[in-house]
Amino acid sequence: MPNLILASTSPYRRMLLEKLGVPFECAAPDVDESPQPGESPRHLVVRLAQEKAKSLAARFPDHLIIGSDQVCVLDGIITGKPHTEENARQQLLKARGSIVTFYTGLALYNSATGHLQTECEPFDVHFRHLSEQEIEDYVRKERPLNCAGSFKSEGLGIALFDRLDGRDPNTLVGLPLIALCQMLRREHCNPLMA
Repeated sequence: MPNLILASTSPYRRMLLEKLGVPFECAAPDVDESPQPGESPRHLVVRLAQEKAKSLAARFPDHLIIGSDQVCVLDGIITGKPHTEENARQQLLKARGSIVTFYTGLALYNSATGHLQTECEPFDVHFRHLSEQEIEDYVRKERPLNCAGSFKSEGLGIALFDRLDGRDPNTLVGLPLIALCQMLRREHCNPLMA
């Protein structure tokens, strides 16, 4: 089994990767996450996932390095983490009755061979028509202040939705495991045979 590095300090991504039962280490990538002028959300997350994975290659020269990045898009505009309760309420007010698309970029970089695999995994969240009181109560109860889109789908946030559309529910939390397993198998690293 090759040495596996998760280029992230996100506790959510760490928990997701732990599901696969393969040993790995986490390391913080050093990447400027600013979008480039005119950059599409898809291009942004793929570029940042690649940069995060490659940024650790010198420290981990014989490893498979996983990079991931995610943005939330509402009405064509990238929506970040709210950081405050007021911002979370405003994000959810804008999202109610709408479809919010999450784009998650995934990269697997083999630092020994230089082989890089990338993918962008979209996921659509169909929000219910929420009342202001529902939004207020949700933000107070779950405090999703460090979550893009102002919700935690793995928690009470599931009550905000009419429907979810996407290939892999893990994508919404921040790491598309189905796509990652495919990439790992191409590198002769099968989680089922670890």
